[in-house]
Amino acid sequence: MAWLNGGSLAEAGLLRFATVGSVDDGKSTLIGRLLYDARLVPDDQLAHVQEASARRGDGYVNLALLTDGLRAEREQGITIDVAYRYFATPRRRFIIADTPGHEQYTRNMVTGASTADLSVVLVDARHGLFDQSRRHICVAALLGVPHLTVCVNKMDLVGYEREPFDRICREIDEVCERLGFSDVVVIPVSALHGDNVVDRSERTSWYEGPTLLSHLEGVRVDSDRNFTDLRFPVQWVIRPMSDEHHDHRSYAGELASGVLRPGDPVVVLPSGSRTTVASVGTHDGELEEAFAPMSVTVQLEGHVDVSRGDLICDPESAPAPARELVADVCWMTERPLAAGGRYLLRQGAASVRAAVREVRSALDLATLAQAPADSLELNDLGRVEIRLAAPIVCDPYRENRTTGCFILVDEASGDTVAAGMVVEALK
Repeated sequence: MAWLNGGSLAEAGLLRFATVGSVDDGKSTLIGRLLYDARLVPDDQLAHVQEASARRGDGYVNLALLTDGLRAEREQGITIDVAYRYFATPRRRFIIADTPGHEQYTRNMVTGASTADLSVVLVDARHGLFDQSRRHICVAALLGVPHLTVCVNKMDLVGYEREPFDRICREIDEVCERLGFSDVVVIPVSALHGDNVVDRSERTSWYEGPTLLSHLEGVRVDSDRNFTDLRFPVQWVIRPMSDEHHDHRSYAGELASGVLRPGDPVVVLPSGSRTTVASVGTHDGELEEAFAPMSVTVQLEGHVDVSRGDLICDPESAPAPARELVADVCWMTERPLAAGGRYLLRQGAASVRAAVREVRSALDLATLAQAPADSLELNDLGRVEIRLAAPIVCDPYRENRTTGCFILVDEASGDTVAAGMVVEALK
């Protein structure tokens, strides 16, 4: 890619990555160190952190405070909520989702990782993989995060020796092989002292891989996109100001996958109406083509009834509308999920009433396998069958993360009670 050799930020594109680690693994310190050593911390913010560190009696500049924004987090020294941070280097733009690592915050972890291109998991060099670390890697796999980076932190506390690092690498290889991860990079770091975070450390001369920042700048995500199967969820219908301009109605949204060009034949689902693309454009004007994940407006030929929540697809690869789903869900509320539960299912801009027919299993993080279960508790990950009051159009999540995801909402309270990923859509 051109930007790897000094190209512009526009060429570099955006990398969304989620960070997660168990309590005291040093995740917030790692992010703070990354921003500090890359000289991306404003002077006034650094001064505030220095003052806060002195007030807490830390005895050093506590870089974790750059990301632990909630008062409760600062007082307890842990990350509770998902905090998003934006930064840019001369080679790339980034959005970090700093997610909590404790089991009780699995739902927050799922939220942060759901849109990530890459997941950064921290492991303590002294202890290796705990069940929590396995949970973190498993959640990343379940959410279809294509790239995994494991930072073996606190290498200073094991004397920067190679043996603990190699042992943890073997544990990670075993877990990732079972979960099907194909792109895994493991980096020895000391977030406290900055080893291999931005600058290469002489204290790990045996390590020949990239630093964390150089890896984040160089990882390729263009090949992760599906440019074959057109999926354009309609998020907004832009209606003309008068009836005489009815043919100028346009549809706004973000391309979930595929390429869209004027003249392309398309089908609108779930109605099944077929037509042709008249134009594709943005606020800068019309385009010869658009591709995922661009946000565009589309005009169609003829009088086609298209509503918010509909899906514009390539007729040759269009999914069939489904009334029943098999899905993996993360349960996000205190009241357990059991068969018979009724909710509102929201998929993008589409909404439909739904009932849980069966809870098939819950994920056993010790064995990384599905174990039989008839209910799911708060923060459980499990597999369920769902019956819908009306058909929706979706893909298996492994094929399309946008059209394969949904949430379940309690209609009485309006609370989101589950995040779901379609395993199979039954026609």
